[in-house]
Amino acid sequence: MWIPNLPIAVITGVAATAGFVSLFKDLYGGPPYDKDASAEGKTIIITGANDGIGREATWEFAKRGAKVFMACRDMNRCEAVRKEIVLETGNKYVYCRPCDLADSNSIRMFVERFKSEEPYVHVLVNNAAVMEPPQGVTKDGFETQLGVNHMGHFLLTHLLIDTLKESIPSRVITVTCSAYTRGDINKDDLNFSKNYDAHAAYNQSKLANILFSRELGRRMLETDIAVLAVDPGLTDTDLTRNLAMSKSLTRFIIYPLFWPMMKKPRLGAQTILHAALEPKLQSCKGDYFVDMKPGKLTEKAEDYESAIWLWKVSEKWTKAHHHKAVLQKAFAA
Repeated sequence: MWIPNLPIAVITGVAATAGFVSLFKDLYGGPPYDKDASAEGKTIIITGANDGIGREATWEFAKRGAKVFMACRDMNRCEAVRKEIVLETGNKYVYCRPCDLADSNSIRMFVERFKSEEPYVHVLVNNAAVMEPPQGVTKDGFETQLGVNHMGHFLLTHLLIDTLKESIPSRVITVTCSAYTRGDINKDDLNFSKNYDAHAAYNQSKLANILFSRELGRRMLETDIAVLAVDPGLTDTDLTRNLAMSKSLTRFIIYPLFWPMMKKPRLGAQTILHAALEPKLQSCKGDYFVDMKPGKLTEKAEDYESAIWLWKVSEKWTKAHHHKAVLQKAFAA
């Protein structure tokens, strides 16, 4: 059948453009972390491990020989992903464990079970996040984004500090993003219960991630526990599923414009691998990295008084002080 020259030229041009865009996307994402860096002998906990960056980081850790605990809310999805990772990497030491960051009881049960099974945790990756969901609160009454992105990870880390201390050298890695630069800690209404603004609440939660890492790092100065906050950069994941844009025709206009500059999840996960495995970073105490490079923090992110205030409020709200004797011993050691 005869095909006009114009359509052939158009098809060829589209194919060439697609190839160029894909190549640009890979190059823009930057190089992967050292493929020879081993995780042999390490026990790693990662939240939000069944999707996006968390799934890819879990795959990479498993491929490099780690024992990985996937701390997830949805066990069906977690188990499906776990099976895939085990088959693809050949590492059978990958486990699913229920941990709902929107429920402090679930977090405590996760930690209790983990400690009954494992004596060590060498790397804790606070990765899970939600972005601008419908207005709501967690089971503990926290605004959803503050509760999942910050309070849940705050409590999880607190409950594991003693185990992290027993596992030194160990690390705590918290995933944040550039949205923190637009965030403010709303001290008058931290829970946004009076005038809810989903966008502002998300930005606040990401700034809280930074302040938490900074203060935790300060408290870990006399220990061999490294503390890092990392920004994977613009990555193509399902995090934006709740945005109005994602549910409208606008997505088909805006998304293609940003897609070439978005990293694939496997590349986005490299920042986590770098923070977890790079030997030179063991001395970090609240340091911030963007794309595996030291990042410059805003004044708000380095506000010592805000970090202290947030720490005390978080400790009170999550009832972390119920474990104060254990924590004081771990912090003082």
